[in-house]
Amino acid sequence: MVENNEVELSEAEAEQYDRQIRLWGLESQKRLRASKVLIIGLSGLGAETAKNIILSGVKSVCLLDNEKLKEIDLYSQFLAPSDKIGENRAEASLQRAKALNPMVDIITETKAVDDLPDSFFTNFDIVCATGLKQEQLERINNICRDNNKKFLCGDVWGTFGYMFADLVDHEYSEEIVQHKAVKRGPDDTEKNARETVSITVKRRAIYVPLQNALSTDWTKPELRSRLRRGDPSYFVMKILLRFRDEYNRNPDPAKRKADTEILLRMRDELVKELSLPVGFVSDALLTNVFGIVSGAAAVVGGVIGQEVVKAMSQREPPHNNMFFFNPLKCVGFVELYGQ
Repeated sequence: MVENNEVELSEAEAEQYDRQIRLWGLESQKRLRASKVLIIGLSGLGAETAKNIILSGVKSVCLLDNEKLKEIDLYSQFLAPSDKIGENRAEASLQRAKALNPMVDIITETKAVDDLPDSFFTNFDIVCATGLKQEQLERINNICRDNNKKFLCGDVWGTFGYMFADLVDHEYSEEIVQHKAVKRGPDDTEKNARETVSITVKRRAIYVPLQNALSTDWTKPELRSRLRRGDPSYFVMKILLRFRDEYNRNPDPAKRKADTEILLRMRDELVKELSLPVGFVSDALLTNVFGIVSGAAAVVGGVIGQEVVKAMSQREPPHNNMFFFNPLKCVGFVELYGQ
């Protein structure tokens, strides 16, 4: 939980965040203003996530990336100018990121996550990780859990994307609307009217680690019933994470034919492993997972930014625990895995 006892908004901050304060209240904005955020991976998704979080008015943001800016990044990465190709992606994004909100402290880190000690990740209230292998994601998630820090991760491949959230043991407030009967006059025989009143209630949500969510037992009847709904997004995510783990990269547009064959082979292996219905994961979902399409990055980055704001402000129910964007259906949805 982010403490905000000593945080006071300046007059300039109150003016800057006036709309947000009206939306979710002064105390929630103070909690945001006390929050320190780490964003790993400055791809198109990382840029969208950074933009949303910086504009929300957190205390500080660290942009971590050890990759060099490539020409393909420019199709979705709007924080890094084209004349910075070949430079570190985080450093190339710094100037435009600072210009979004001068009231937020923004720094960069150019080391790879494997070269950073566990203690580095505990310096932040929440970590948002993109573009990492499953082992790296699980390592950082476990560090966060052990130190009661919140963790989100996500990725966009082509037009497909996902987000996972582990807020550990999260307390939040939610405003609910109730209908209350009121008398229209002093005469008891007169017909009663109803008015709506808003009340704030305290709630709690318990999360599971990423490892649990990714090792879901699909032999359970309650999970097999999900297959009848017909959305394979969870399995598409697992295939793409497996591809990254095995080849140390994402599917490459320059190797579309060869990589598509690999993805379809991995699909067939996963279908056999989990006894999924044949044809459940269609070819079409695995032929549009090359590069990062800016529209999909905007959707998933918007969701991650929204969930960071909700988690840090402790306002409104957060997603528990996975969000998927299915481009074939052009729909986003939330499902719970690992419990």
